[in-house]
Amino acid sequence: MTGTVEKDPYTTDEMMTVAASRELRDGAVCFVGIGLPSEAANLARATHAPDCFLVYESGTLGAKPNVLPLSIGDGVLAEHADSVVSVPEVFNYWLQAGRVDVGFLGAAQIDRFGNINTTVVGPYGDPKVRLPGAGGAPEIAASAKEVIVMLRHTSRAFVEDLAFVTSVGYRHGGGSRQELGYSGGGPAVIITDLGVLRPDPETKEFVLTALHPGATVEEAREATSWDLKVAGEVDSTEPPSDKELRVLRELRARTERARGTRA
Repeated sequence: MTGTVEKDPYTTDEMMTVAASRELRDGAVCFVGIGLPSEAANLARATHAPDCFLVYESGTLGAKPNVLPLSIGDGVLAEHADSVVSVPEVFNYWLQAGRVDVGFLGAAQIDRFGNINTTVVGPYGDPKVRLPGAGGAPEIAASAKEVIVMLRHTSRAFVEDLAFVTSVGYRHGGGSRQELGYSGGGPAVIITDLGVLRPDPETKEFVLTALHPGATVEEAREATSWDLKVAGEVDSTEPPSDKELRVLRELRARTERARGTRA
């Protein structure tokens, strides 16, 4: 039998996680949120960035979980960590002192300037949906040298106006973030299941700069509630490698087995 061997098919969520993991460089100190960011960060550590130093809000420094944590209080984070310290020490000594290279965050809603809502949908006093809340995200967004944001690309997530600003990105755009006196650099990239967005150097409005295989500019625009700006030349994301898919799927399978569910 002759012919080319087809690569394993992959899902849009797998492409998103792989693309996000590639943003982490080896040796970076990364403050990690739970959920998709944790998945991407641990994939990076298991592939191209083995010396990426993972910090979680609960006080685990150099965390090396072999399964994905359910929450920041999951014992798996402390089991193989280099050290476990108090929450105030994580924020005061590590984050606010400028020792965190990358903050890795998720979001329920995001606007064109990378401001994040994880608090409520609808009026604050009588919301349609009450979300998980802020946690340490506002401090991460304010103080990390740069921030990576992950979320699925839908018009309900990419909104014109946030119901509530939980974590500040570039505020109103331009230099308005600097007026707040934040030490961190702000969001460097938004990774979605359709592509990659990066801020315009001047306006700080997020621009579609790359598409994942199979996604189109029209899809991204339809999934965005504002008039999405698109780069003059849109790159194509490199598909997941066999190794990236294998490691990601093994991580997910171990996590499901650990939780007592069917892999």
